[in-house]
Amino acid sequence: MRILRVAANPTRDPIIRPMQGLHLTADLHGCDPAQPALTELDALRTLCLGAVRAAALQPVGELFHRFPPAPDTTAPAGITGVVLLAESHLAVHTWPEQAAVTLDVYVCNFGADNTANAQRLLDALLAAFRPAHAERHALRRGGAPAAWDAAA
Repeated sequence: MRILRVAANPTRDPIIRPMQGLHLTADLHGCDPAQPALTELDALRTLCLGAVRAAALQPVGELFHRFPPAPDTTAPAGITGVVLLAESHLAVHTWPEQAAVTLDVYVCNFGADNTANAQRLLDALLAAFRPAHAERHALRRGGAPAAWDAAA
């Protein structure tokens, strides 16, 4: 097993900064199922890419998939969309049959602190979907455990 060490002497040893990130999630309930972004791939794509850019994040790739309707129904099915960011990712899953959406925003804070940008992105999507109820969570990820140096 290889142990990562943060250099004690920055002039002699290269510095390896610890990974740091912020993972924001939201489960939205009571969204209007007639809202185009819940059932129309292009509407969801436009919403996501616009919100990413407005939050000063950089999209570098994307994939959106619309699911087929459930058997014995003509009701539109949901969409899963992912925007790969230079800073990490945005994932959106819609369930129009349940009037629900889940959101997942993860940003790395390696080169810059993207915390405010991630929050702006999540807030913009919450405002667009207008849920009756939203359950939000924030998780700080990464960091350099003190055990790394102690294990060496």
